[in-house]
Amino acid sequence: MLCAGATILYLFLTHKEDIGPSLNHAIMQDYIPFIILLFSLYVIAGGIHLSGDLEATPLTNTSFLAVGSIIASFVGTTGASMLLIRPILKTNSQRKHIIHTVVIFIFLVSNIGGTLLPIGDPPLFLGYLRGVDFLWTLNLWPMWATTCGILLVVYYIWDSILWRKEGDLSHLKDDLQVHPIRVSGLINFVYIGGIVVAAAIIDTNKTLPFTEWKPFPYLRELVMLAFVGLSLVSTSKAIKTANNFTYGAILEVAALFSGIFIAMQVPLTILRASGEAITATLNQPWQYFWATGTLSSFLDNAPTYVVFFKLAQSLPSDQVMEVNDGSVPIALLVAISLGSVFMGAMTYIGNGPNFMVKAIAEQEGVKMPSFFGFMFKYSIPVLVPIFILVTILFLL
Repeated sequence: MLCAGATILYLFLTHKEDIGPSLNHAIMQDYIPFIILLFSLYVIAGGIHLSGDLEATPLTNTSFLAVGSIIASFVGTTGASMLLIRPILKTNSQRKHIIHTVVIFIFLVSNIGGTLLPIGDPPLFLGYLRGVDFLWTLNLWPMWATTCGILLVVYYIWDSILWRKEGDLSHLKDDLQVHPIRVSGLINFVYIGGIVVAAAIIDTNKTLPFTEWKPFPYLRELVMLAFVGLSLVSTSKAIKTANNFTYGAILEVAALFSGIFIAMQVPLTILRASGEAITATLNQPWQYFWATGTLSSFLDNAPTYVVFFKLAQSLPSDQVMEVNDGSVPIALLVAISLGSVFMGAMTYIGNGPNFMVKAIAEQEGVKMPSFFGFMFKYSIPVLVPIFILVTILFLL
């Protein structure tokens, strides 16, 4: 919040004429739609409970991660993380080695898995609010499939090695007939589908499909909140209790991002003034991938996406996508999208769900690595080689 206050002071002293439009855009056009989407997915996903226990084999764990990597794009990385982290922790509660499972969970379910739709990861939703077609991100499936596939193979080999080091495995063999996986609160998947449809078709800049009517401002958000209301009314309190559901995490995210959305107005203002000088040296897709990704690792990926999205708009290209306030080169949009989503997994602060998963794991007794331990022991050795391969295959 201090950063937000400093931002307002900076804009007032240097760009008095811009402070009103800048804050209006940051709060009214970006933050409110963004946080309502996160809130809706968080609450509705909190009404779905997975119970039961499976044998914690490498195949079981890899299957959990694969499912999470797929559904993250459709229920959001926050929703998928909250839905699956407790079941996978319970399944592995008798394992001696579990830290690597939580780490790869953060890589895949809390970040990279959310690549395919704007509701999957916060930066992509900000792109959608700026005019990127809702289904355009499906074009990123080769990069998503390549990265997820490699990580799943790496994890399976890694977990298989540690599985053999467990010693006597008899204590890990659960009775699957007594503790099968069960899903409660299935109606909430319908509400999540409603969120996806609302996000896809309700846009105040376009007419509704098959009509000539333009939705009024915040209709999309009102529809999302209506689905939240339906979820709260139709979901048993026992399910919320079983999920240890509280509003604490989403309130923390809301407070944090309110400051972030205001604070990012300074770099946006600076970029508008000096974008031409920056783009003289930063103009290739691979450069945007690594620049966006590096900053996403330490500054959060949502505002970083916006900064480089704006910067890319000042560059000419033969292949562009028309957006709300101009056009953006498609090759650079691909790089920015991948960099912000993929490298949000590099640190605990790269994406909102990362810290939530860490906190839940520690509550369950898992000794998670420190900030730098996570980065130097896990994310750099595992992810950077994969990102180099992604660069070579798709961005050069």
